[in-house]
Amino acid sequence: REKAILLQEVQHRVANSLQIIASVLMQSARKVQSGEAREHLQSAHNRVMSIAAVQRQLAASALGEVALRPYLTQLCESLGASMIRDPRRLSISVHADESAVDARVSVSLGLIVTELVINALKHAFPGRRKGRIVVDYRSESSDWMLSVSDDGIGIPDGAEAPQPGLGTGIVDALSGQFYAKIRIIDTQPGTSICVGYEGLAEVGHPAPRAA
Repeated sequence: REKAILLQEVQHRVANSLQIIASVLMQSARKVQSGEAREHLQSAHNRVMSIAAVQRQLAASALGEVALRPYLTQLCESLGASMIRDPRRLSISVHADESAVDARVSVSLGLIVTELVINALKHAFPGRRKGRIVVDYRSESSDWMLSVSDDGIGIPDGAEAPQPGLGTGIVDALSGQFYAKIRIIDTQPGTSICVGYEGLAEVGHPAPRAA
């Protein structure tokens, strides 16, 4: 009992420390003159916030697991607060089942969501276009699917469907930890990027599982 309380206190302090680091990064991003440097600092801020959100959920849990619905909701609220200037123009919503996963898995899933949401915010809504982004997570037995969808400009007419990669190796690397596949779908309007695996338990690799 005492060890559990101590662990929760440590996780709470880690979350607070990460929050401070994220705040420093955001303050630095606002001060720099270089647009490229500002973008890198904002990206670092968002990734730190992703991990901080995991620590908060762990501090609130006595099981050492992270419930994905509140975690992803909190994460997307943080992303929206830092990247969306007008919430009336753009919104991010989360649809997730009752799955709970261990901290290692939740960090990877959170970073995947962070990268895909940032990608959509940067590219799907040019010219102050209105729209929304939906993050969805579903699991059944050993099968699971995470998707980030938007109703933005989508894939231009005549253009080939983009190959997995999205300009960053982060999503590919994190998906590879789960032996997951990445699919990019032209939903007209918008784009949906799905990361998931079917029959993961059959090949002996741990899958995100329902609580």
